[in-house]
Amino acid sequence: MAKLGKRARAAREAFAGKENLSVEEAIGLIKQVAGSTKFDETVEIAMNLGVDPRHADQMVRGVVGLPNGTGKTVRVAVFARGAKADEAKEAGAEIVGAEDLMETIQGGTIEFDRCIATPDMMPIVGRLGKILGPRNLMPNPKVGTVTMDVAQAVKDAKGGQVQFKAEKAGVVHAGVGKVSFDEAKLAENIRAFVAAVSAAKPAGAKGTYMKKIALSSTMSPGVTVDVNSATGAA
Repeated sequence: MAKLGKRARAAREAFAGKENLSVEEAIGLIKQVAGSTKFDETVEIAMNLGVDPRHADQMVRGVVGLPNGTGKTVRVAVFARGAKADEAKEAGAEIVGAEDLMETIQGGTIEFDRCIATPDMMPIVGRLGKILGPRNLMPNPKVGTVTMDVAQAVKDAKGGQVQFKAEKAGVVHAGVGKVSFDEAKLAENIRAFVAAVSAAKPAGAKGTYMKKIALSSTMSPGVTVDVNSATGAA
């Protein structure tokens, strides 16, 4: 087994025996441990849900605008033509195209974090399902990325909007800010994200919906958070 570096050992020791913390306690611990890194780490949330997304009536999917943004620069690609393409560029989209963009993606170049499309472009975008789908980049009307209002969609993507989707094991994962954010802003973002996932509870969910919530930073171990604290119930 590879030896742990000093920082990794210190982080594990700091997190040892600590679980079911309040959101604020977990944030404080993460900020303490992350303070020694040379870059601004992302604070990440992982939620283990009581769903099986292989069943259509148990899929959890949605979008939430974090009140304090993500702290991340989001690169946006838009499939559009004509006036809508111009609107996307004016709104700040880094990449705008149609068949040419499809060919670029098919060639293996994906230099964007969010993909938006006008409805008329979906026959083209549909050919990219096997490439964009596994990366959670496929435009979808349910999360506002298939729309005629491309300008607003681009602004939303760049303004702190986060998409979420349950993975095979029923886990939802997302970045909810940066370690440099103050504790109150991180806590507000976390609770906004948890509230959005709660609101997206599918009809087919049985038993306990929110089983476990954990917070971490890019380089830190994870720490479990009391579900009531995360939902604002405590």
